[in-house]
Amino acid sequence: MPSAPTWDPQVYLRHADHRTRPFHDLLARIPELPTGGRAPRIADLGCGPGNVTRLLTGRWPGAHVTGYDSSAEMLAAAQVHGGPTPGGGRLDFAPGDIADWEPQERYDLIVSNAALQWVRGHADRFKAWLEALPPGGVLAFQVPGNFISPSHALLGELCDSPRWRARLGEHGRRYVYILEPQEYLGRLTDLGCTAEVWETTYVQLLQGQDAVLDWVRGTALRPVLTALADDPKAREAFLIEYRDALRAAYPPGPHGTVFPFRRVFAVARTAG
Repeated sequence: MPSAPTWDPQVYLRHADHRTRPFHDLLARIPELPTGGRAPRIADLGCGPGNVTRLLTGRWPGAHVTGYDSSAEMLAAAQVHGGPTPGGGRLDFAPGDIADWEPQERYDLIVSNAALQWVRGHADRFKAWLEALPPGGVLAFQVPGNFISPSHALLGELCDSPRWRARLGEHGRRYVYILEPQEYLGRLTDLGCTAEVWETTYVQLLQGQDAVLDWVRGTALRPVLTALADDPKAREAFLIEYRDALRAAYPPGPHGTVFPFRRVFAVARTAG
């Protein structure tokens, strides 16, 4: 079975502006929380380096927010954001794997940003998470929806090519675990929620040489880089092949490299 990918917070954060924009759009659609005047309790599943988790304390200044992540590297980077917040709340971080995370207390909001796609069957976890919310509580998430785009399709094809198949197997296609928007809507409404589900394609203009390769180094390419970490020669050979394929699929223009990126969003509110 393929091992879990090793994460590099600095590589991930190189495109922080583009990666953060979908969360701002998600945050804008989250309704007021049913706190009755008390400080909200919020969980962020798959918090990564914490830069997005911190944004929750801007919307709810007095909240106690906990970011959970299974990556020790990401949690170490996130600690810089931890501690008391200017609005009188608190931001902290703790180990937690979305695949088996069980709420141990009542939350007003459970949110996840670009993390659920790594978890097979994550929609089966919705029931337990919703049960941890009060009436009117909110589950909100966004996931990448671009797994059939050239950046990801080429990665899967390369991993499955004769040269790499035995070594990399399904690493390039392993984490295609998202549902279509209508499926998320059905799952959430079947659980008694009022749900809003939508998708957006961000037409991003990336800067720098081999900008798309640099982008996927922080996300989709991590399982492959982890699998080849003990063989620098093979790793470099794979990157050259993949780079050349990306250059053909995403030629740079006079203002940068255009990189369309689809995202799927959901905001579900429990009955009450």
